[in-house]
Amino acid sequence: MEPVTDPPDKIALRCSSVHRYLGEGEGRVHVLKGVSFEAHRGQVYAVVGPSGCGKSTLLYLLGLLDRQDGGDIWINGRLMSNSSDAERTAARGINIGFVFQFHFLMQEFTSLENVMMPMRKLGRLTEAAMRERAHELLSAVGMGDKTHRLGTQLSGGEQQRVAIARSLANAPAIILADEPTGNLDQRNSGIVFDFLTQLAKQNGQAVIIVTHNPEIAGRCDAVRSMRDGVFL
Repeated sequence: MEPVTDPPDKIALRCSSVHRYLGEGEGRVHVLKGVSFEAHRGQVYAVVGPSGCGKSTLLYLLGLLDRQDGGDIWINGRLMSNSSDAERTAARGINIGFVFQFHFLMQEFTSLENVMMPMRKLGRLTEAAMRERAHELLSAVGMGDKTHRLGTQLSGGEQQRVAIARSLANAPAIILADEPTGNLDQRNSGIVFDFLTQLAKQNGQAVIIVTHNPEIAGRCDAVRSMRDGVFL
């Protein structure tokens, strides 16, 4: 089954008829019930809905952090549904950047070192090139003067900005964000959202944000509402 619809070079991510069950026996729950979705480069999408409707489960499937029970997922035009664990790990490192509600910075490392970590794992750049790119990304999110501060020396909003820079480190085609402003006040929520979306649009990346924040959702290019495992 090959991806269709719009020109392939514009579609960074696509899923078709995705199903996911969680639990066993009588407690087994049909969390996603045939979800289809596509994300275009340079566009920002919000996925909204009540807690437990399947939003985060879908994001984890699209990020290749979990496997669907049915349906297909394409990343950058490549079918990933039946790929090996090694292939999925490689595809994540190259094509996908993650921003979570909890920034997951390595607190004993500096901002610069945290942003360099995905680049080290991918292994494509020299030490000097990694440092230069990390400096550029941190400057882009307003953290250029705090590159050598440890995570413990940063506010919550600052740590989330470092997390955004880290998600962009390998220039992925797709940014997946799960409640990226959930722990921030209104001012910092707006700042983090602006940095994330402006940089992604400049670089032609597709952004998918799971959020309960109606203001954030309203500023996205498209909003998909989910309830009981399906898009409305």
